[in-house]
Amino acid sequence: MSQIRHALSIKREDDFAAWYQEVIAAADMAEESGVRGCMVIKPWGYGIWERMQRLLDDRIKAAGVQNCYFPLFIPLANFEREAAHVEGFAKEMAVVTHHRLIADGKGGLIPDPAARLEEPLVVRPTSETIIGDAMSRWVQSWRDLPLLLNQWANVVRWEMRTRMFLRTSEFLWQEGHTAHENETDARAETMRALEMYRAFAEDDLSLPVVAGEKPENERFPGAVETWSIEAMMQDGKALQAGTSHYLGTNFASAANIRYQDREGGQALAHTTSWGVSTRMVGGIIMTHGDDDGLRVPPAIAPQQVVILPMLRDKPEDAALIAYCEELRAAIAGTAALGEPVRVLLDVRPGKAATKRWDWVRKGAPVIIEVGPRDMENGVVSLLRRDRLWDAQSGKPAFQAPDRETAVQEMPGILSDMQGGLFAEARDRRDANVVRDVLSFDALSGFFAADKKYPGWVEVQWSKPTGAGLAKVEEMLKAHRLTLRNVPLGASPADGTCIFTGDPAVERVLVARAY
Repeated sequence: MSQIRHALSIKREDDFAAWYQEVIAAADMAEESGVRGCMVIKPWGYGIWERMQRLLDDRIKAAGVQNCYFPLFIPLANFEREAAHVEGFAKEMAVVTHHRLIADGKGGLIPDPAARLEEPLVVRPTSETIIGDAMSRWVQSWRDLPLLLNQWANVVRWEMRTRMFLRTSEFLWQEGHTAHENETDARAETMRALEMYRAFAEDDLSLPVVAGEKPENERFPGAVETWSIEAMMQDGKALQAGTSHYLGTNFASAANIRYQDREGGQALAHTTSWGVSTRMVGGIIMTHGDDDGLRVPPAIAPQQVVILPMLRDKPEDAALIAYCEELRAAIAGTAALGEPVRVLLDVRPGKAATKRWDWVRKGAPVIIEVGPRDMENGVVSLLRRDRLWDAQSGKPAFQAPDRETAVQEMPGILSDMQGGLFAEARDRRDANVVRDVLSFDALSGFFAADKKYPGWVEVQWSKPTGAGLAKVEEMLKAHRLTLRNVPLGASPADGTCIFTGDPAVERVLVARAY
């Protein structure tokens, strides 16, 4: 068996954090912007986000939700109406206080003291307050409900420790906001959005997740309940990949979202909010990437098949390019995963092998090389990104189907790859969830043991609140652990809480997290 020489200089098992940063650079996904906590998302990285947007937007609209847009700047007074909400976001808010700059006399610029705003404006950290203000105008009668809105936008939360895609001061997301007649309808919407996110993550991103309710201390500020999907990264840490919140009447009361009910009286609407962001791109990297770079699930790959003619800068190149264009059109005429196959013919100057490794690092699902001899013989050299290496030779595992076979089998290859990436990640997650930890000492010992990537632990707990929950938080914080969620469909509790010793009422996941 020959030694494989991987495309990246850093292996996952050696330094996962550094490997993650190298994947982003090597796949040409994003770069630092010069503004702390903000990034430039480059075409390949943004192309993945665009595919995610397209697929999720279809799911959102299928539920009768309409897209809209609200301002980036939110009056501070909007936040002050909801005390728990403003307290939850106060340390992360970016605030605009002036509307003009003047010269400082030293060659620089300073805010003009005369241009101070009468009321500071908060740069949108989330939009519950400003959308609630609009809902108070738009909802007058029970006939106006449910009101189902979504916006695709950027938000700003001032982060002290940043990491591209995973935790940035500015990030992109969608945020759904809905208002309902009653608690039953609002809770149903909360769970519908949660299931939508689960299906999106697993079916479109090949990202296995655990859906469940967040503990009280992990709730969205001002929410009655918060539900999440949690994904396991290859280093065993958890990533909160999406959330759905039942807000009760808290925000409706603060924003005065009242309506005339069916009996002619006045009632408060029940509201929800739900969202996913570009941190899911980080989750895709850390779930599917390998020591050669990114591996993009075909459903969200900007280009699913890349064709590389082996050009020689000679007149014969024209015939080879024409042959490859016919191949591109033939593959693009097929459909996989419910859409026409996306195919790129890469005719940039340069060696085919050099371009091949560029696309390997980017994670393009299928790479096809065609040289003059391949053209003469009617075959192609096909490389699957999920089966990159021949273990015996240590060389790329090229297949050599004839052109017609490559065209006919491409939809099946892409579908197989989509399912295979999911199965690989699911099996890895399932193998790294431990359920036989019965005491806090055993829990701390499990994470203190010499395990580089320890995974998750599902434990029984009594669902303490108030001071009892705060004590649990302190116990976990000492070991850099957090409560993730209470999984839907978990086995019933049948023992004692490992934190309090009281009878357990449910099971909760504990992990280190991003």
